Amino acid sequence: MIINQLASQFKAFSEPVRLRILYLLLENEEVCVCDLVQSLSLTQSVVSRHLAYLKNNQLIESRREGTWVHYKIKASQLDMINVLFDNFADFGKTSNELSDDLKQMKLSGLSCC
Repeated sequence: MIINQLASQFKAFSEPVRLRILYLLLENEEVCVCDLVQSLSLTQSVVSRHLAYLKNNQLIESRREGTWVHYKIKASQLDMINVLFDNFADFGKTSNELSDDLKQMKLSGLSCC
């Protein structure tokens, strides 16, 4: 059972948009979907689809505040995923694309629309 969960979680890391979302969530405690849309310059439907995929694979969790949904990294019970998140956060600091996403988020601010 754990090996199937791990395989599904690894599949979640195989899509560039999901990696970009995960990096922004790793670098911020909690992010509203509207801030992800603005920072990534993607449509709300694309971002929401990838967020749903990450949530269904137990990598992130959400909470609703009025009409907005806020997302954050879900603490995993699997040490391997936690180590992977730590390494990915470190890698993100050396990636131009991921660093640019983070800069865009900081420039626009975490406003929650």
